[in-house]
Amino acid sequence: MAIPANAAAASLSFPVINMENLETEERGAAMEVIRDACENWGFFELLNHGISHELMDEVERVSKAHYAACQEEQFKEFAARTLEAGEQGADVKDVDWESTFFVRHLPASNLANLPDLDHHYRQLMKQFASEIEKLAEKVLDLLCQNLGLEQGYLKRAFAGSKGPTFGTKVSSYPPCPRPDLVDGLRAHTDAGGVILLFQDDQVSGLQLLKDGAWVDVPPMRHAVVVNIGDQLEVITNGRYKSVMHRVLTRPDGNRMSIASFYNPGADAVIFPAPALVAAAGAAERNEGEEGTAVYPRFVFEDYMDLYLRHKFEAKEPRFKAMKADAAPIATA
Repeated sequence: MAIPANAAAASLSFPVINMENLETEERGAAMEVIRDACENWGFFELLNHGISHELMDEVERVSKAHYAACQEEQFKEFAARTLEAGEQGADVKDVDWESTFFVRHLPASNLANLPDLDHHYRQLMKQFASEIEKLAEKVLDLLCQNLGLEQGYLKRAFAGSKGPTFGTKVSSYPPCPRPDLVDGLRAHTDAGGVILLFQDDQVSGLQLLKDGAWVDVPPMRHAVVVNIGDQLEVITNGRYKSVMHRVLTRPDGNRMSIASFYNPGADAVIFPAPALVAAAGAAERNEGEEGTAVYPRFVFEDYMDLYLRHKFEAKEPRFKAMKADAAPIATA
């Protein structure tokens, strides 16, 4: 049965946080919006986040120009093949109507090795990544405060032996004359930690699944969309939720998406935070009783290996498989 789009959940207000309010008497209300967003939406949008509008405008301009100059013709060939197959009756729901490239920032950058990027674009992406990285770490600090964890806990949990994994997926979702045949990006949760998205403010398409209905993530000028990845669900022992989301195709408009993934390092050991397990036990049972870790302990790289084979499937079997395969993991 198809999941309805924008049903009852559409009447709810999508969570938006003006970060300037975090420095005023409105801080408490803003933190409550963050709590509700992480527990019940898996997404929220940030305004006045500290990244200059001029930088964002230039990143958007150059990214769109790069697609037109370097990727559009190749995408048109893919589009023609996909539409022909779909119109002849083939199932093309297992492909994505997108044109992408990936910039790796940490632990080592691949920016210098990417073809077709001129010097200005490389420098621009380096600057933008630096700003997004700082914002991601600021968000993690806010989540620590929200959860009652000691400051820096989440950043340390992601660190592994070489620090976090951090990269940016630059995507274009061109117009599609047959939106009924193919999605821009199939429904999935994100495997990693915290994801920060700079999306097109003129062309919509991103939706999340809430309460059984697809809900639009509203485009907002100069906003940064934040969503919770699977690893934060594990670390918070299910208090925060990663949620299914997708990108729809549209018959008009070329949607830009620049998504930066601040993830654990490959060898980081991920497990529910003991303080949150204990807090859940105290809240749900008698004071002083130990809580239960609902999620397994695993190495992030092992989870990613599984995720890459089952990305467009429900997350719960992945968590169950990691629990079944769990072996003792050495700790320092």
